[in-house]
Amino acid sequence: MGTLIEEIFSQRVGRRVRAGEIVLLDVDYMMSHDNTTPLAIKAFREIGKPIRDADKIVIHFDHAYPAPNLQAAENQARIMQFIREQGIRHFFRRGVCHQVMIEEGFVRPGGVVIGADSHTVTYGALGCFSTGLGSSEVGAAWVTGKCWFKTPPTILIRLEGEPQAGVYAKDVMLYVVGQMGMDGATYRALEFEGSYCRSLPVHERLVFSNMSVEVGAKCGLFAPDEITLDYLQTQTKAAPPYDLPRPVNPRYERVIEVDVSALEPQVACHPDVDQVRPLHEAAGLPVDQVFIGTCTNGRYEDLEIAAAILRGRQVHPFTRVLVTPVSQTVYEKAMANGLIQIFLEAGCTVNAPGCGACIGRHGGVLAAGERAFTTMNRNFIGRMGSPQAEIYLGSPAAAAATAIEGRIADPRPYLSNLNFA
Repeated sequence: MGTLIEEIFSQRVGRRVRAGEIVLLDVDYMMSHDNTTPLAIKAFREIGKPIRDADKIVIHFDHAYPAPNLQAAENQARIMQFIREQGIRHFFRRGVCHQVMIEEGFVRPGGVVIGADSHTVTYGALGCFSTGLGSSEVGAAWVTGKCWFKTPPTILIRLEGEPQAGVYAKDVMLYVVGQMGMDGATYRALEFEGSYCRSLPVHERLVFSNMSVEVGAKCGLFAPDEITLDYLQTQTKAAPPYDLPRPVNPRYERVIEVDVSALEPQVACHPDVDQVRPLHEAAGLPVDQVFIGTCTNGRYEDLEIAAAILRGRQVHPFTRVLVTPVSQTVYEKAMANGLIQIFLEAGCTVNAPGCGACIGRHGGVLAAGERAFTTMNRNFIGRMGSPQAEIYLGSPAAAAATAIEGRIADPRPYLSNLNFA
């Protein structure tokens, strides 16, 4: 009996677990990517013991892929040598690791997944405990198959009401981040519930879990329900049966309540993700680059709303617009349904699936003095290139409106004749 994280941990260890207890958990999968795997390999070599179960290791090339420079190419060559040497079967070059982990069926309700990437928290949207760790910790888990955790207290985020047209999950989560601050949930679990959450499709639930780490949370969880099960069966390779963990007589550290119906589109302003305002307060700021993509908002439904706004229009001549589908699967669906053609005809550049622009590695690096509006999850100084550049965060709809006007723009005027609002 307890919060969702307490229930997941209790089921895993076979006894009652409460917040504050330290537990040693068997890990279902251990994820790393081209940026973090080299340090995990270093830690593994230093330990000097064999991998416990190579089938629990999942490695992705996504952060600097295809390799944009010699250093990245050499890193990837060393990782490939390690993969062959250790007989690792789960190796992917199909897009952003977090989306591919879900699509390929490594994420299940009640599961325990660790990753050498802070946005591993994304999988909490499916009722899976998942969290980001340092590369050395992941390398050690390759050997032991286990990881220890101090069970975090839980903050309940209760979201009620129906959003206005033009207000999306990204807007609601930005508002939550703005209210909590970047350290508002340090080593806490976030649990999302309420009438708004219960009707939310999985692609929008993923936004909340993905951005939980932006307030310092260890994880961000939704209790799995029929919407979860339908998504798992139709959109992933995770086969039934599925566990359905849920909170039982929980005791929360605190409860934050938000009336979603009172919100308008939001924007996180330079230079921190918690500098959140109603979007109209930043409207009109000139923008040099718009970026639609990432593990937060690069899914098919995100591209669909952006394409609906851009259809038959042109992006501003002095604003470069980058669209990066989150995975090869999403890219293929977007191409089959004509979205890629809409983006190209509007003057956008469509990139290969991956993380490059989001982390300032390639495919959209900012110069000094430039300003970007993006669908990313964080905007700290230097994130996309020059430390003298500015980054603003918002929804895919706001990004599309901004792309047309060349300045931060409210998407609602563009939605009145669409069926995607």
